[in-house]
Amino acid sequence: MSLPTPDSAAAESSARLVARIASEIDQAGGWISFDRYMELALYAPGLGYYSGGARKFGAAGDFVTAPELSPLFAEALAAQLEPILAASAPRLLEAGAGSGALALGLLRALERRGALPERYEILEVSGELRARQQETLAAVPQLAERVAWLDALPDTFSGAVVANELLDAMPVHIVTWREDGVFERGVALENGAFAWQDRPAAGALLAVSQGLTCVAPPYVSEINLAARAWVAEWGRLLQRGALLLIDYGFPQREYYHPQRAEGTLMCHYRHHAHGDPLWLPGLNDITAHVDFTAMAEAGHDAGLDVLGYTSQAQFLLNCGLAQLLEAHQADGAAAYAALASGAQKLISPAEMGELFKVLALGKGIGEPLLGFTHGDRSHAL
Repeated sequence: MSLPTPDSAAAESSARLVARIASEIDQAGGWISFDRYMELALYAPGLGYYSGGARKFGAAGDFVTAPELSPLFAEALAAQLEPILAASAPRLLEAGAGSGALALGLLRALERRGALPERYEILEVSGELRARQQETLAAVPQLAERVAWLDALPDTFSGAVVANELLDAMPVHIVTWREDGVFERGVALENGAFAWQDRPAAGALLAVSQGLTCVAPPYVSEINLAARAWVAEWGRLLQRGALLLIDYGFPQREYYHPQRAEGTLMCHYRHHAHGDPLWLPGLNDITAHVDFTAMAEAGHDAGLDVLGYTSQAQFLLNCGLAQLLEAHQADGAAAYAALASGAQKLISPAEMGELFKVLALGKGIGEPLLGFTHGDRSHAL
């Protein structure tokens, strides 16, 4: 790999995390599952990618998300959130708010629509990101006073929930299907370095793996039990409202397509993508694409209705992205050109438009959702 060299402070932080993970491997008898490795690499207190102090979002970070790419993303999303809030309760929860850009954009857009939620809650496990979100929202103190940060899911909830690029960062299990059975891929130590090692799959992971009849060995891929459990938990606590899950991924038949026989796991470091999650843990984002069929099934089995599923491009266009862009023509040629460029990246099939999907799950929402009025692909789940 030809990747940027980290500075000495970053390298030292990664080395401390390596020692932390190696100690856990030793204590566990020489092997930990990959989902545990990924959890430590991303969330180990003070050392993990999301719990450390390195800048992650935007040009100075490792990747750019839709809210940083264009303010039109939040404006279009607000068009869908307004009727959900009206049909449920004036309460909005964002799970994993990143830099705070989406929260700021949604609050401003909903204020213009006269649909400000009484309470905007942010569920954030990273103290460093929470501080950055507070800094971002400080630009609008009259709106920031509506925001509250949560350490855990509420006991009950009515309103709207947004999770933009959250599920892909939840720790996944790696499974390898072989002619001699189904195995879980984990991390061991060989000559003092991290190395892959397979063990027979068991329990819930084995059951889910065996249920994927579309997979033919040899095959390696991911199963996200944590995301399934997170979605199912909303079936218990949601009283009335809807979840909008926005992420990159596929329905199950495409997720486990023969062309993806090595899985979807990907790492991001300083705007470079690579496939080695064992390299410099704590400095790389580690992600896996989302199996949207599994998310829909987890929600449905927990009592949620599937309210819609489509591409990000179709969702944003249904929510009036083109009209919102047109309304900015009076801003001047340079400003309009910048907005148009961002909008193109949001909806282009070669950028985010097709790879990213939107899944809506809910309870007690009778009216069809705006974002799925055309091009709903729920039948493909």
